[in-house]
Amino acid sequence: MTTSGLLREAVARAASWEGDTLNEAQSRLAGVILDEIRTLPEEFLGLPMPQDARLLKIARALSDRPDDERRMEEWAMWAGIAPRTLTRRFVAETGFSFTEWRQRVRLLKSLEMLAAGKSVTTIALDLGYGNVSAFIALFRRTFGATPGRYESLLH
Repeated sequence: MTTSGLLREAVARAASWEGDTLNEAQSRLAGVILDEIRTLPEEFLGLPMPQDARLLKIARALSDRPDDERRMEEWAMWAGIAPRTLTRRFVAETGFSFTEWRQRVRLLKSLEMLAAGKSVTTIALDLGYGNVSAFIALFRRTFGATPGRYESLLH
């Protein structure tokens, strides 16, 4: 989730509070935290699955093996669907293009791998990125921080 510096610092301060009741200053800061959370942009990290059996077959295979580098046309042939139909239905059923959905699978898997302590280089290569820089750039564009920065926030 993208946060402001104010929210980050306010939460850090609140994390040090002891006891079950808030004093007047703590109550004001808690109100600021709630106000900041309410103004955050909504970020959906879920992964909508398609309903069409052919598309679902592809989606499950990519979820299991996000590093599979088959082109969209190859996936279409494998699932028995015309490439144009796959393209059109994927957007209609998931809200993402096939490429965007695949990137999302990889990014969500990268979050799991970061939480498990894997290195950024290992993650990039295991998920099928041609180079580490491409992975880092996409991660930063999507989550607002580099994988290394995100990892440091986890610990």
